[in-house]
Amino acid sequence: MLRIFIFFSLVICLGSCTSKFARIQKSNDFEYKYKMAEEYYKEKKYTFAQQLFESLTPYVRGTAKYEELFYMLAYSYYYQEDYVNAENLFKTFTETFPASNRTEECDYMRAYTYYKQSPKVDLDQANTTKAAGLFQAFISTHPSSARVKEATDLIDACREKLELKDYKAAELYYSLGYYKGAAVSFGTLLENYPDSKHGEEYKLTAIKAYYKYAELSYEEKQKERFEKVVSECADFKERYPDSKLLSSINEYKSQANNFLKSIKK
Repeated sequence: MLRIFIFFSLVICLGSCTSKFARIQKSNDFEYKYKMAEEYYKEKKYTFAQQLFESLTPYVRGTAKYEELFYMLAYSYYYQEDYVNAENLFKTFTETFPASNRTEECDYMRAYTYYKQSPKVDLDQANTTKAAGLFQAFISTHPSSARVKEATDLIDACREKLELKDYKAAELYYSLGYYKGAAVSFGTLLENYPDSKHGEEYKLTAIKAYYKYAELSYEEKQKERFEKVVSECADFKERYPDSKLLSSINEYKSQANNFLKSIKK
């Protein structure tokens, strides 16, 4: 019985709120409409606020209230998790009000909307790449901003996700036995993320892939491909002279040289 009472109470309340909002929408008193839009915004009823702000835009444009309305409209979309429209509005805000003290914030929020749209690592990372680029542009445009540290941290988070996606692609090549593709992919991974904490592992896996590729090659191709293994081992030692993985590298180098000696014989 109590549940039924609560259900009907909610229905009545919702109906009352909708009815009130409909009356506000139909009002020709724009001052009252603007005041109620602000009230809805403060109460976090962003759907109602957004609709009122949009209906008021033609009447407020060019007045002192236009900047405030545009700012709240952008956030109304953002808080509804409509990041596509929010991004467009934050961008338009910075273009429409370049001298505003809110322009820096909206510039940052534009980048952040792309970050919020960044999907799981297995999916297309266009929004992740866009977010990293816009955060970098924000830092360049606002080097003294208090948001620079957070923007830098988010760039790092974006790059880690992009790196992980590229790593998974390279690892898939290796696990499927496409060793040449794996070697090239791990090499590209190292070039794209030279400061990665996994750089040594990437280089070692590339060497493993080159070795397997050479091992499975036709005899007439093996000399050239085992020489590539030896060359990659030398490059590893030059890059990481104090690496804990040097024993593995020396083993691959030794085995490759043994193959080359046997080929000469």
